[in-house]
Formats: sequence, structure tokens, C-alpha cells
Amino acid sequence: MMKETSISLPPLDYMLAFEATAEAESFVAASKSLNISETAISRKVRLLELHYGVPFFLRGHRSISITPQGAVFLARIKPALDMLRDASRKTIADHRDRPVTLAATNSVAALWLMPRLQKFNQHNKHLKIMLVSSDDDNECLSDNVDLAILRGDGIWPGYDAQMLFGETVFPVCSPEYLEANPTVADPARIHTLDLIEVSSSHREWMNWRTWLESAGFAVKDLHQGSLFNTYPLSVQAAVEGLGIALGWGHLVDPLLQRQKLVRPLGSAKVRTDHGYYLLKSERKKGFDECRVVEELLLGFSAERTRYG
Repeated sequence: MMKETSISLPPLDYMLAFEATAEAESFVAASKSLNISETAISRKVRLLELHYGVPFFLRGHRSISITPQGAVFLARIKPALDMLRDASRKTIADHRDRPVTLAATNSVAALWLMPRLQKFNQHNKHLKIMLVSSDDDNECLSDNVDLAILRGDGIWPGYDAQMLFGETVFPVCSPEYLEANPTVADPARIHTLDLIEVSSSHREWMNWRTWLESAGFAVKDLHQGSLFNTYPLSVQAAVEGLGIALGWGHLVDPLLQRQKLVRPLGSAKVRTDHGYYLLKSERKKGFDECRVVEELLLGFSAERTRYG
């Protein structure tokens, strides 16, 4: 009896080739659907017909049509094939969660995401995030990236953009540096002190000269204390007491809260029309794990300090 049962079942790939052909009524369309050659599709369907001794399709010169026997056979096997697909999807989901590739600028990855990943991991142990840190926008928006966080005006053709936080910039330094250099609290003298700058390929990135001009302070010859090629390094230099850096609100908030940094000019700030946005491609189909990470990031955004 067991032997008879095994003989009566044809290979599964014959069934799948038949299903795809029957639904499209085309070997060409079926080959594209299953990503195998038209010849292979035609052969598998023919072997299935030979297995049962029943013609499932009428073949014309450049067309095919399903026979009544083929239509009945499709109706009988379709629920079983759908059940197999569903069981396969559930098995994969149970044993191998799909990782989410999240790309962000170096500053956001190091200063905004990293302090929050522990909280994320505590509540989402089954999710895996592949974090890509880069100041190259093209790398952050490559095809293998599911979500990206970039600075801009909110307009990225082909992408859905949701603002995470705006751009508010103000001077920061360590409490020890402020104590040793009390004139840092005087806007008229700040240009004479150790100003920490960042060398950026982004022309719109604010530096000390543009910040002072935007804040309405007279710009004189600036004394540059240190120059770094990434923003996180400039922030760390300020924490270590090397001078005064420009602090981006939200990025330096954790350091301000822990009093690793202070704002020597008090409420003085410059607000731009740019911000940091969560991007996802309109061309890519979303998946459950990606949606969970998206909602989590938007939740972090909702909890942010409001600079106005």
C-alpha cells in the first residue's frame, strides 16, 4: 500500500509547473513566474500528463488552452499547494527571522541609534538588525538596504520619507572645559577659543563660521582647535575637553542628559529647514520584521526632546 501511494504521486515541481501554466495559460508566462526556462516548463507539464495519461492542455501553434480535465485537476490540487506554501512560510518564520538592513549616517548610527539599541534588543530579541554606517548617501540607499536614516529636506524621489527629528544646532563643550575657560559663555569671545570642526563633503553641513553668522554673532578670525573627518569624533573630542563643538540636537541629547556635555551659550541655537528622515523605497515590498523596526524608530522619534 505504501509503495502504491508513492508511485501515484508525481514530483512536486511537475505540479508547480502545471499550476503556473494553467493560471497564466502560457508556457512563457509560467517560465517567468517560476524563473526557469520555457522548455523546462513545457517538459514538466508534459511529464505530468504522461504520468496520469490525461491531456491537461490543448496546444496550438502559438497558444495553449486548458482542457476540462486540466481545470478539474487544478481545482483539486490548488488548495493542497497553497497549504504547502503556507506551511513552508511559517516554518521559515519560526526558525529564521529575516534580518533588517538599516543604514544611517555615521553621526546617527553612533550617537542616536547605538544608545537605543539595547532598549530595542530587550523587547525584540527575535529580530536581527544589520546596521550599515556610512556618510555616502548612495551606499545608504543601495538595493540591499531596507530602511535608511539620512539628513535632507524630506524629498527623495522614489522613497517614502518620515521625519525623525529636525536640525537644531548649538555649541557644546565639557563642564571641565567651561570651568577652565569661562569666556566660552561670551558669544563675542567664543571665536578665540578651541573650536572643533568637522571636514565634510556635504556643502550644506554647518560649520562654525556659518553657525555664528546664522546666530547673528559677528564673525572674526576663527581659532580652529581640532579638525575631524567624522562628526562622532568631534563630539568625543568635546567630551574629552579638547574644545567647543557644534552639537546637533537629538544626537547629543544623551550626553547632555548625563552632563558629559553642556551648552555654554545657554539657549542660543540655529534651526535649519533640514532634518533627519526615515526612508524606505517605494519599489521594495515590505515585510513584517521591517515594519516592526520602522514602528520602533518612529516611537523613538515621538519620545524626542522638542527644540522648536
